Amino acid sequence: MKSPVSPPRWADRLLKLVCAPHRLEEVQGDLHEEFAWQVERIGEKRARWRYWRDVLGFVKPLSIKRKQMAEMPYWRSTYHHNQYANSINPAMLRNYFKIAFRNLVKNKVYSSTNIIGLAVGTLCCLYIVLYVQDQYSYDKQHLDVNDIYRITTLWTIQGDKGNWATVTAPVAPAMKNDFAEVAQYTRIVPDLGIDHHLLRYQDKALYEKDAVFADSTLFDLFNFHFEYGNPKTALSAPYTVVLLKSTADKLFGLENPLGKVITIDNTNGKHDFTVSGVVDESLGKSHIQANLFMSMNSGGFGDFALHNNSWSGANFVISYVKLQPKTNVAALDKKLPAFLKKYGDEQLKSQGMTKDLHLEPVRSIHTSPGYKGVELTKPVSPSFLYILLLIAGLIQVIACINFMNLSTARASKRAKEVGVRKVTGAERTDLIRQFLGESLLLSFIGVCIALPLLIILLPYLNQLTAADISLTFLTDYRLWVVLASLVMITGLLAGSYPAFYLSGFQAIKVIKGNFTNHISAAGIRRSLVVFQFVLSIVLITGIIIIYSQLSFIKNKDLGFDKDQKLIFSFHTGEAVAKLPGFMADIRALAEVKTVSRANNSPGQMVLYDMHLFRAGGNMTTAPDASFIEADEQFMNATGIRLASGRDFRPSDSGKIIINESLAKSLNLTVASAPGTRVYSQRGDGSPMNFDIIGVMKNYNFSSLRDEVKPLFLTYSPDTGSKLIVSAASKNYTALLDKLETIWQKDFVNTPFDYAFMDDDVQKQYEAESTLGRIVNSFTLMAILISCLGLFGLAAFDAEQRSKEIGIRKALGASVSGIIQLLSKDFLKLVMVAFVIATPIAWWSTNQWLQGFAYRVPVSWWMFAIAGLLSLFIALFTVSFQSVKAALMNPVTSLRSE
Repeated sequence: MKSPVSPPRWADRLLKLVCAPHRLEEVQGDLHEEFAWQVERIGEKRARWRYWRDVLGFVKPLSIKRKQMAEMPYWRSTYHHNQYANSINPAMLRNYFKIAFRNLVKNKVYSSTNIIGLAVGTLCCLYIVLYVQDQYSYDKQHLDVNDIYRITTLWTIQGDKGNWATVTAPVAPAMKNDFAEVAQYTRIVPDLGIDHHLLRYQDKALYEKDAVFADSTLFDLFNFHFEYGNPKTALSAPYTVVLLKSTADKLFGLENPLGKVITIDNTNGKHDFTVSGVVDESLGKSHIQANLFMSMNSGGFGDFALHNNSWSGANFVISYVKLQPKTNVAALDKKLPAFLKKYGDEQLKSQGMTKDLHLEPVRSIHTSPGYKGVELTKPVSPSFLYILLLIAGLIQVIACINFMNLSTARASKRAKEVGVRKVTGAERTDLIRQFLGESLLLSFIGVCIALPLLIILLPYLNQLTAADISLTFLTDYRLWVVLASLVMITGLLAGSYPAFYLSGFQAIKVIKGNFTNHISAAGIRRSLVVFQFVLSIVLITGIIIIYSQLSFIKNKDLGFDKDQKLIFSFHTGEAVAKLPGFMADIRALAEVKTVSRANNSPGQMVLYDMHLFRAGGNMTTAPDASFIEADEQFMNATGIRLASGRDFRPSDSGKIIINESLAKSLNLTVASAPGTRVYSQRGDGSPMNFDIIGVMKNYNFSSLRDEVKPLFLTYSPDTGSKLIVSAASKNYTALLDKLETIWQKDFVNTPFDYAFMDDDVQKQYEAESTLGRIVNSFTLMAILISCLGLFGLAAFDAEQRSKEIGIRKALGASVSGIIQLLSKDFLKLVMVAFVIATPIAWWSTNQWLQGFAYRVPVSWWMFAIAGLLSLFIALFTVSFQSVKAALMNPVTSLRSE
């Protein structure tokens, strides 16, 4: 005879551990009988799984109440055992799920309102979390990232301080030599003043940006994935280059590029480089973004950095040090002033400047804006990311408020259900668990809708935020943790108040029909509606002020004419040599008014600066001024206006035109400045002098975030690599066709390259434009969710008052009167929200505007428009239900009376 199958021993041991001793025999006997029956019905394997499930179902209530139940009389302990066991019994859970599902199906408007709101809120919240996580993920892939630091400079000249992301060339090697804490260093030198490099391989030619010189130790400190080449030796030999994979693919396609020779042509000359490696960013994103890494000992600025020993000037080298493990960084930072004094004190004093060196963790570079000098990638402001997270949280809170409001408003619909459940033995904790389960189910459905929506809308959202988040996030376990957290937090946050509110009804009263909606609950609902519209009004005001500032920037007189200006940049020595002929050809076009040659144009960063002083002064007191090399047509082509003196003339060698800001720094008046001689020194100490021939009005050669700094133009008609073309025609298509024809004639096999000056100016405000797009889009989402909630509340209010409306209509009330009756309460709430939101919006937008030296004034009408828009949106939302209720036949609503 076959022996009976025994239940799992470990499950029995667990049951003995948690079950009250006086209940163990009864509970275990019932489970063993159930197990024997399940073995015959579904087989031993599945029966064992079910036995484990049943034991675990008894664990929580029995363990929680073990002591109390042991001390109770038998009849009470039996009752409580049944109560707690049943509360998580699988059949009871199925019953909860069925009830929740039936409620969703039965109340379609309520359900769809909540689900859509939660889905939209979760979509916005999830994408923002992914975006912020992506921004904070930079440089995390480097093996020793916690020991790698960038050396920065706090530079003080004439009381003017500035934080620079760069240092002078000898700083990093000297630190390696002087400090045992420094294990290794590396430096990166941008190819200053060169926007593009012309790459040639066989019959292929293309322009590439972002080329840098780098020490051979670059890939010892920073980890890049090498598709080809050896990171240890890739930059050791002269004239070797490591290409980014996208650049290598353009030049070589599927061909192995290792060892191939390419020509890199720019205004510093033409050189052949051997490809020694190809890297990609598959390991993770880095703040070091370049398309070409050239070995430092390859001429140009790299060779200059290798042999430069200046501790005061030439502050353009991006330098990093890798510290020994467990180095006290704060202690090392305190040694740097003495270190700098040891090597650079004399040079710094002669230049009238002071410097402080600091160490910045590499892992925080991408989220540390505000540094001057060259950055390898544009950093993002932490405050910008905090604003996004705040918006994400507020949108999710608005969606949760909808759920709370609609759930408590519908309390009368479920009051009898609560009463019946309580009479039949349900405790308040059971009801709380049930209602929280319903909110968690809604939250789960919202996430299930939001995730595919996110996948579909990802390209648009990336375009909106100028990001490149890919679908690979689906394979990241952290996403699923975030999703689970969103379901739990949203479900508990949204369902907590309704659960405690609904479960608190007194059974006798609601069964007798004496239920009345609590005044406190109605007050809380009104408060939550006000809160929703406070957030909406603040966000709408933010949109208005952001776009007002961007419009102010676009339309402000910058001191030069940016419209109808074409910028041609020439990136090779051969092309620069042919510039005079090209200029003569395009000047002959009727569509061209003026052509100027310079080394810079308005809207682009001015790279070069110089200290100037008057007779009797010296370099220690000389103000620092940026300068542009230009010809005699520059001011005419750009529309910059003279305040005094004259413009350049041919053969004006040694002459300069200064701006009003520099005149003030030199203690000169605008009228007296022309004819004054000023002086300076070269890096080797040799003197220079210039004669001021004119003063130009200040123009914003940098962004409107900064005041206009000292600037001068120096006459140099043959050195610039840019052409500024002032067009006489707005038919750019025809003009560009003619210009391209001339280009192809004069510059054979050189790609046609041009830009519009107004586009260059606008690029300075990409961060603000991105913020505007994001706030605009997510504000619309917040308003949509708020309107959904208001729509649901209005629908419910109209339903509750249907008999009142019927009686009023029967007594002669007009449709407009009914609409006013149903709408006025909601509109009052919006007006209260406007009063609360206005000071909040004023403070927050003023804080944002402080980042601009030139900003739009904050006016009352901006807040008025936000309030009126909110009022209109609320009126439109509520009126839909109000009109529907007002037009209903009173017979329909009064039939039951």
